[in-house]
Amino acid sequence: MRMRFLGSTSEAGACPTLYETDRGTIVVQGLRVTDAEALADLRDVLDGETAVEVPRELITEIARRVLPDDSVTAFPTSDGTPSATS
Repeated sequence: MRMRFLGSTSEAGACPTLYETDRGTIVVQGLRVTDAEALADLRDVLDGETAVEVPRELITEIARRVLPDDSVTAFPTSDGTPSATS
């Protein structure tokens, strides 16, 4: 598998960072979630999986760059109301 850097919200390219793979998937580099209460909220975690925390701004910025100009996707804001981005 090969990866292409998509972007980061960190200084000097440190995590959190998103990559696109040659398999059509996204790889997330970031700090592993270790909070026991947060981990208890996860569903159906398979062996070898982990949770990684990334800022909402990173996801929405990369989505703006990679989605076609005519597509609209709703991303919920922190208060739960959808916010459309294109």
